[in-house]
Amino acid sequence: MWLNNILETIGNTPLIKLNKVTKGLPCTVLAKVEYFNPGNSIKDRMALKMLEVAEQEGKIKPGGTIIEGTSGNTGMGLALAACIKGYKCIFTTTDKQSKEKADILKAVGAEVIVCPTNVEPEDPRSYYSVSKRLAQEVPNSWYVNQYDNLANRLAHYEQTGPEIWEQTEGKVTHLVVATGTGGTIVGTGKYLKEKNPNIKVWAIDSYGSLLKKYFDTGELDQKEVYPYISEGFGEDFVPANYDMQFIDEFTKVTDKDGAVMARRIAKEEGIFIGYSAGSCLQGLMQLKEKLTKDDVVVLIFHDHGSRYVGKIYNDQWMLERGFLEVKTFKDLVGGRGAQRLISLNKENTVAEAIELMKKYDIENIPVMEAETSVGAISAGGLFNKILSNPDIKSETIASVMEKPYPEVAFDTPVERLSSFITKENGAVLSKDDSGTLHIVTKYDIIQSLTK
Repeated sequence: MWLNNILETIGNTPLIKLNKVTKGLPCTVLAKVEYFNPGNSIKDRMALKMLEVAEQEGKIKPGGTIIEGTSGNTGMGLALAACIKGYKCIFTTTDKQSKEKADILKAVGAEVIVCPTNVEPEDPRSYYSVSKRLAQEVPNSWYVNQYDNLANRLAHYEQTGPEIWEQTEGKVTHLVVATGTGGTIVGTGKYLKEKNPNIKVWAIDSYGSLLKKYFDTGELDQKEVYPYISEGFGEDFVPANYDMQFIDEFTKVTDKDGAVMARRIAKEEGIFIGYSAGSCLQGLMQLKEKLTKDDVVVLIFHDHGSRYVGKIYNDQWMLERGFLEVKTFKDLVGGRGAQRLISLNKENTVAEAIELMKKYDIENIPVMEAETSVGAISAGGLFNKILSNPDIKSETIASVMEKPYPEVAFDTPVERLSSFITKENGAVLSKDDSGTLHIVTKYDIIQSLTK
């Protein structure tokens, strides 16, 4: 049996057990993988629901324009609905969101306006303010306002909650959500708590967001607010979708921990998820002492990793922010203990070079002139030359030496060191802070990458 349009594929996403990355936790951990929705995120659910309610209430007319401030995922859900229903879309977003998100919105016909992140919500440049202004200026337009639109949480009360209850056969004990607008956690949590008041609902917040402080104290403390890198959750105000009676606890996750965990989930579970999903699982790890062997925990994995390939799944982006625990030249040298550099000068003979290689079981020796590397001797290079001319052993190094080994910074990551290693070049040199020269060979690098 066929479906009438793409919107009919929204919902009924799978609940998948996590096995490797959660090893050590006493409980069962299940992920509600929302990237199986057509727009690759959980926001498809509430986007369609908010539009349907707006149509029922006469807030948008045929041929009208949908206007919203969005991090990308809500916009995608709205854009898909607009394609089917015949509406136009204008979305505002922030400059911290991944470029991929904006490109995808444009691909499905939306106009996207990028606004600065580091401004107050009331600032006329903020993506909240710009979207509100456009809604007043554009004829026959509807301002969605997912933050205060209660159809947002209604979608999850009607869909996400019942799905989780049915998929776990009522055994769910904990719901964990990296929360932003509040719609997912409140709507889903409300339904589940009506089924079983003992179910715990845990919210994951970001450093730089004021939601946890508000939950703990009831205070809207703007001192809690500062720019952060995590995407899709956390807020600098409290949206109307929040009803804190349905939330039992908040915990905050750092930008780094969320990004690193997302990459682990992709590699260890084969589930290619976005930033907030990594933060969601990291938040659970931070609360693991509260779990028992009988618990059945459901995590919301909001969206797909394809929207973050230029960020958390990009090694260079992660390195620049110090998010990767990267081994460097310095680590390789320190890991093998104190060793003096074995070197030659141009006046040494080939025979002397061979003796040094045998004595120290090495294959690469730099040739030095004073404190400068001027050449290199390798076992492979000597082997070829000796085969051609056995009498070469009595000649000086100057006549057979190869090009000097490349010199790099002492903190160069191992991944970059490997790019210097070629068939002709088997080592890299670097000086430490005291000016002492050290060598790292291809075997050092291979060992470090296979540990």
